[in-house]
Amino acid sequence: MEENRWQSVVDNLKEGDYVFIQFGHNDEVPTKKSYTTEADFQANLIRFITETRAKKATPVLITPVARRKFDDAGKIEGTHPVYSELVRNVAANQNTLLIDLDTQSQQLLQQFGVENSKLLFLQLAPGEHPNYPAGKEDNTHFSELGARRMAEIVLANIKSLKLDLADRIVTPETAK
Repeated sequence: MEENRWQSVVDNLKEGDYVFIQFGHNDEVPTKKSYTTEADFQANLIRFITETRAKKATPVLITPVARRKFDDAGKIEGTHPVYSELVRNVAANQNTLLIDLDTQSQQLLQQFGVENSKLLFLQLAPGEHPNYPAGKEDNTHFSELGARRMAEIVLANIKSLKLDLADRIVTPETAK
């Protein structure tokens, strides 16, 4: 909002467009510049929904995607419980479509397990990548595989929500 990025989205919206709204990762961290209080976070989501609908476009709320965090017993731990719940509540109160990416990405991480889930994130050994000569252990940002798996979750939800958009998504094998 402060960087005025939302306004350019609204200004370019057309009837029939979809707006996928996903925030929370940085908004919930009090030490980050982008920290947003719970009340402001909800107000912003409602504003995005209202302004999207005013342009006859369809808003879709998405909970924050899970970070890779397991307890000592190997059980995935939620890292966005408060802000994910805020998104769910706003979706319910505003009768807005919801993709619960937090829950579904946690399920995926649990399926992969403690060690294999590292494949989904930016986990690099020293010398493995020129941008990270000392290596990198990042449990927030995805590898290409992780990004693709999260995108697959969103795509599955687009289809299960029966959005018209689903009919326009093709795989390379069916693209003409």
